Amino acid sequence: MGMEGIGARVARKEDKRFVTGAGRYVDDMVVPGMKHAAFVRSPHAHAEIKGIDVSAAQKMPGVIAVLTGKELKTDGIGNIICGWMIHSKDGSPMNMGAWSPLAVDRVRYVGDAVVIVVADTKGQARDAAEAVDVTYEEKGAVTDAVSALKNGAPQLHPEAANNLIYDWEIGDAAAADKAIASAAHVTTMHIVNNRLVPNAMEPRAALGHYDKAEDHYTCWTTSQNPHVARLVMSAFYNVAPENKLRVIAPDVGGGFGSKIYIYPEEIVCLWASKKSGVPVKWVADRTESFLTDAHGRDHVTEVQLALDADNKITGLKVDTIANFGAYMSLFSSAVPTYLYATLLSGQYVIPAIHCNVRAVYTNTAPVDAYRGAGRPEATYLLERIMETAAREVGMSPADFRSRNFIREFPYQTPVIMNYDAGDYETSLNAAMKAADYDGFAARRDAAKKNGKLRGIGMSCYIEACGIAPSAAVGSLGAGVGLWESAEVRVNGVGTIEVLTGSHSHGQGHETTFAQLVADRFGVPLDSVSIVHGDTDKVQMGMGTYGSRSGAVGMSAIAKALDKVEAKAKKIAAHLLEADEGDIVIENGELKVAGTDKTVPWFQMALAAYTAHNLPEGMEPGLKEGAFYDPSNFTFPAGCYICEVEVDPETGRTEIVQFVAADDFGNIINPMIVEGQVHGGIAQGVGQALLEGCQYDAGSGQLVTASYMDYTMPRADDLPSFKVSTSNTPCPSNPLGIKGCGEAGAIGSPPAVINAITDAIGNNDLTMPATPQKVWAALNA
Repeated sequence: MGMEGIGARVARKEDKRFVTGAGRYVDDMVVPGMKHAAFVRSPHAHAEIKGIDVSAAQKMPGVIAVLTGKELKTDGIGNIICGWMIHSKDGSPMNMGAWSPLAVDRVRYVGDAVVIVVADTKGQARDAAEAVDVTYEEKGAVTDAVSALKNGAPQLHPEAANNLIYDWEIGDAAAADKAIASAAHVTTMHIVNNRLVPNAMEPRAALGHYDKAEDHYTCWTTSQNPHVARLVMSAFYNVAPENKLRVIAPDVGGGFGSKIYIYPEEIVCLWASKKSGVPVKWVADRTESFLTDAHGRDHVTEVQLALDADNKITGLKVDTIANFGAYMSLFSSAVPTYLYATLLSGQYVIPAIHCNVRAVYTNTAPVDAYRGAGRPEATYLLERIMETAAREVGMSPADFRSRNFIREFPYQTPVIMNYDAGDYETSLNAAMKAADYDGFAARRDAAKKNGKLRGIGMSCYIEACGIAPSAAVGSLGAGVGLWESAEVRVNGVGTIEVLTGSHSHGQGHETTFAQLVADRFGVPLDSVSIVHGDTDKVQMGMGTYGSRSGAVGMSAIAKALDKVEAKAKKIAAHLLEADEGDIVIENGELKVAGTDKTVPWFQMALAAYTAHNLPEGMEPGLKEGAFYDPSNFTFPAGCYICEVEVDPETGRTEIVQFVAADDFGNIINPMIVEGQVHGGIAQGVGQALLEGCQYDAGSGQLVTASYMDYTMPRADDLPSFKVSTSNTPCPSNPLGIKGCGEAGAIGSPPAVINAITDAIGNNDLTMPATPQKVWAALNA
């Protein structure tokens, strides 16, 4: 059934319910007796809490409970954790400050949660929240990481002197210094990766329900990994024992990383439900999301690239300061270390690499993984300096990259990663051909006649996806294993349920995962259902982030399918009185190869459950599970080329062409892959041209707290994309998949900025490249 199997452009099964408004999100959930919550949040970036008076709020109409951090602590609710231990280069563990789900004695950013109010309606809860009287004593605030490290800067946590969380390094400092000292040419750059707000379509929400009769808790939440939420809420936050806590992540409207974490609101809603005796629902409004969702990026870096006389790279030295905001979020410590510095070799042979990273507390929202997580920061830095170095030595940026490409695999970089397979030249050539790279000079001349400046820029990215293996990440400080689970249940009538530990929030798992099964057994796609997102239904799994659903999640399904297939063939062989080695499965039938003896799939399934006639000693039923722990990361790679026109009078940039050539290994559904690439490029273009999260340096107020002030990309900001793929299958998983969810966001920002700097003839430009900034750089 090739029509619905691997490689087919099957329309997404889940879209019908989304397009017709039948999706079920946390805000759609209604529990009998449910009440509504509002949070009192800090209006100050940094202050001591001197007193909280809830008496007026408690007397207001509809109010059921007004609860503070002191009560939360009295009940033994734990502090929020960071799940990846990083050690500084002197061997000391990271300096982690306490983060209470409700602030007790100090607030550290605007939006820090202080009190929860539960009332009959949302409006009543909000009115009462405004009546809570908190007495604050304001402290000095610091919002940028470079300033936070300076002597005399406001101190956020007693555990972190000078606001330094860790001072970490990777690679060989002496070798990198030597390469720079003896280089024929050194390119030096100061590179800023601007802070972003994730802005998923659906804001975060939580519904906590404590059932007194059963002494059982249920939490509906907007989560990318409900099992991890359950594990953490039981083991670390002491909300409820794991066996008495059910976490459900129903339809989730986008995540981009911001919904991996366990936030104060989920913990507090569950606790408040037990305290108040009613189910408690909270749904963020958009400004609350801007204030409190984990932000992304925010790096300031000094970088040097050393070349020999033949323009071969000899060394790379990187010094990065990463802003972590007011508290350490779940994955934050790993992002600028093992998800960033380990990719600084890019697609190139770089004999010596050294990277130093300082992570810093500031009075801003916590910063964590956002689409690409560390890999966009590494790619931006490397691809900006590659383009700049090529210009400085007078080489074509394409030839300069090609001269330095890794061509032999597997390739061991100096920074941990071992690339298993790739073909960077093919992607480069495909992109150049699609972009008519050679015809650019003529287009530039034509643009000049029209008073426009045309520029072209490229970016050759690599990323590490499907974070792996558990033993390796454990040795690097990860607090969890990064395997995935699957269970395949074949029912008595032959329909199939796949229970996956992966979580879908826009990726199309209900389609692609079913395609894998349809491909294997030749059954119709409609007879396969995908079950996920509910810890009571699905076995423990690790969720979805880091482009792991295909490479890790589907590999687990493939392993479970292997076991189902083996048993199904044994049953069919028994029914057909044949040798199981001769049984093949095609078009929903099990047949003896080379004969017309067949048994339909449903009949084999029924035989498994009636158990009247099974091989001797065989257990009835047909249900198999598998856990898959990957042996290596996967390494998607590609080449993106962006062409822009800049209006010199206004500084406005128009993207006139964008070409993406990606290598994702084997592809299950090309249409879904193209959708992921389009979305990723849109986010990358957003970062490059439009999006920048800004805090007021003096007061620490978030200046970009709504869509009026934070510019999201719109349809007319984006061109039509030309996308293509080539394939070097991934050798380290059974399906040869590499992952495609983050590539667009990783590869696109440097391509855009390289194109603009080419157009204006000035390398000194920071993201977002707003008309004002471009005009200033042009007239500098």
